[in-house]
Amino acid sequence: MMQQYLRIKAEHPQVLLLYRMGDFYELFYDDARRAAQILDITLTQRGASAGAPIPMAGVPVVSLEGYLARLVKAGETVAICEQIGDPAASKGPVERAVVRVISPGTITDGQLLDARRENLLVAWVASGERVGLSWLELSSGHFQVLETEGTKLAAELERLQPAEIVLAQDQTCPEIWRERVRFLEPWRFDAASSRRYLEAQFGEQALAGFGCEHLTLALQAAGALLAYAQEHLRGPLPHVQRLLPERPDNYIFLDGASRRNLEITRNLRGEEQHTLLAVLDSTCTPMGARMLRRWLDQPIRDRDVILVRQDAVAVLLDGNGIPAFRASLRPLPDLERLLTRIALKSAGPRELAQLREALLLLPEIRDQAGGLAAQRWQTLAGGIGDFSGTARLLEGAINDNPPVTARDGGFIREGFDAELDELRALTRDSSTFLLELEAREKARTGIHNLKVEYNRVHGFYIEISRAANAEIPADYVRRQTLKGAERYLTPELKTFEDKALSAQSRALAREKALLQEVLEALGPIIPALQASAQALAEMDVLACFAERADVLDYSRPLLCEEAVIQIEGGRHPVVESSIDTPFIRNDLDLHEKRRMLLITGPNMGGKSTFMRQIALIVLLAHTGSFVPATRAHIGPVDQIFTRVGSSDDLAAGRSTFMVEMTETANILNNATEQSLVIMDEVGRGTSTFDGLSIAWAAAEHLAREIRAFTLFATHYFELTELADTLPGVANVHLSATEHGQDVVFLHSVREGPASQSYGLAVARLAGVPAMVLTRAREKLQALEQGELPRPTRVQDQLELFAPSRHPALSTLEDIDPDRMTPREALDALYRLKNLLSEP
Repeated sequence: MMQQYLRIKAEHPQVLLLYRMGDFYELFYDDARRAAQILDITLTQRGASAGAPIPMAGVPVVSLEGYLARLVKAGETVAICEQIGDPAASKGPVERAVVRVISPGTITDGQLLDARRENLLVAWVASGERVGLSWLELSSGHFQVLETEGTKLAAELERLQPAEIVLAQDQTCPEIWRERVRFLEPWRFDAASSRRYLEAQFGEQALAGFGCEHLTLALQAAGALLAYAQEHLRGPLPHVQRLLPERPDNYIFLDGASRRNLEITRNLRGEEQHTLLAVLDSTCTPMGARMLRRWLDQPIRDRDVILVRQDAVAVLLDGNGIPAFRASLRPLPDLERLLTRIALKSAGPRELAQLREALLLLPEIRDQAGGLAAQRWQTLAGGIGDFSGTARLLEGAINDNPPVTARDGGFIREGFDAELDELRALTRDSSTFLLELEAREKARTGIHNLKVEYNRVHGFYIEISRAANAEIPADYVRRQTLKGAERYLTPELKTFEDKALSAQSRALAREKALLQEVLEALGPIIPALQASAQALAEMDVLACFAERADVLDYSRPLLCEEAVIQIEGGRHPVVESSIDTPFIRNDLDLHEKRRMLLITGPNMGGKSTFMRQIALIVLLAHTGSFVPATRAHIGPVDQIFTRVGSSDDLAAGRSTFMVEMTETANILNNATEQSLVIMDEVGRGTSTFDGLSIAWAAAEHLAREIRAFTLFATHYFELTELADTLPGVANVHLSATEHGQDVVFLHSVREGPASQSYGLAVARLAGVPAMVLTRAREKLQALEQGELPRPTRVQDQLELFAPSRHPALSTLEDIDPDRMTPREALDALYRLKNLLSEP
């Protein structure tokens, strides 16, 4: 057995091998040590190798899924080795083989996955300044490709959040993702072999039909990804029906920093609480939840598509049909992932019952959607097929409450298969036969305490107490001796036992065969079922938008072609949901002649909240959702950039200021006239002069050269002068007022610059000691009156408030020209010249 194990392990050296032994999956050697540590299970020993005990750890077969989930979550790849031979016919160890390899990106079992989040396997090929990406969601069959600039790779990875990355050994990976990479030989990404894999999956003409024939780099990544997935699942992927190209120009681009700052699907701590997704997600189905996440992660630019979605939301709102429609969606299972397991022939009886119940619900949902007077609802209703024949097949084949797995039988409905019914009848009739046999044997032997019984260990037997041993007939053959009784077997009982036990095993085998026949019958309609699942998921998202608009008082935004972002009564959707007091609404007016707002005001006054809420409103409007505002009028937007907050990147050797400047450079190099840019406190990570200079130059460049729609928050009050010198720039401030020594934040946006920053008042609110505040107030007064001592260095930061005298002036004051000779005067002139030339 160990020879067999070592041979199989040699074929999978880098993964944990779960080796089936009876009712357990066992691990040996280093695999056992790693698994015992991760799973907190007992590490034992069994046998010996080279004189040393063999470490061993195991998990029960019936509990495999729970342990697998923990192993995969820990980043492990696991090979499942099953017994594939017949124990009765085997000489030596039963034949075993690896039937599937499970890695973080190749999971298809819904029990191991987060139902509301995609689990993506990603690959890319970079060449020159271009990169081709491909990603596959094996549990649903979604397969996509994208080609873009290499500089946008990090942003795409931030959006996709891959569970696993497949990469050629000669490719580089951002450090933050390296733990998720599986490096493969470069030949696996060869263009010709990748194309062969893709054509074998989809057909020779399919790539052109999908519209991705020209995406050379992306197709290399896609072919390698497909081959990797097939190797892990040990077979074809019939549920992967299409390869969809993603076109960057169709979407609003957000870089990684902007996604993090806006907290769209994850907050700054990496959690889903207090995010835009958490506020919006009231979807009824897991597949709807995953589609909502995709829409929020990738807002679209196509106004026609957005308007169609808005019409669909408006119809539900106007007709007050939200509760009834959502009630019809709520019982639906996760059809996408369910269909994948059916296509892979790994679905169990319970999953077929779930499919049956879903198919029975579809006609009502189709009728409800078809009755809504909006183009999108009509299209989606038409996308739900008629599966009445399939529903009848499943109703006839599967019992009402089948078991989860097929191993114990009892899931095929009575009357579905004549052969199975006959085998079951043999098993059921055994009780009647045993009663009749017992009565006959009692009459024949005269032993009144004789019993005919059965157990799973010893089979059928006749039990007689020791007191009646003298009356035992000659044809009774002793089977087992107990303390107070003997058990016997007769030729008649042996014949029946063989027949009955054979009937049980044959009935179970027949049930399993019938299950596979049903799965085979479902294969041809998988594409139609997947299309229906997509339609249902979109219905769910649109109904979710309608419900959120109704409950949260969102309004329909107007998208137009003119350059404008005008918002009345805007609110921050996440902040509003997390406070108990009414949210202070604010307006925004950006247009062709007013493209930048310089925003001043106190810390905690609401500058960051105001700017982010504008970005979130624009983003939401481009998903088709209604928005948290009284009115919104939004023109074309191609990108959303945010430079907010302070953080370092110590792993990459970048200081807080370096991170700030990198993000600022990205915005200044990539923003366009149609971009929305949010800049919060640029330049605060360095000296006052440097910071003010950088902030000033960046604001000038955005306003004069790029002309992007910009919200620029700053504590450098000197920047407010730009409103007087640059066209398209205006000042606004977040209002506050003092009450005694306290400050009251009004969180209201007003025209013009702020009058003061209230920094000391905020410090007092934060708990800074009174002694420190008193001293700070003294220094503030000195700064305002220019009374600070002269600094000792020319470049001292305090020069902003009290410039130091140049040494040449002091030297000049000490000179008395009336008492100098011509030679002394010439020497003094040279000294002055040298002082002026010194740095």
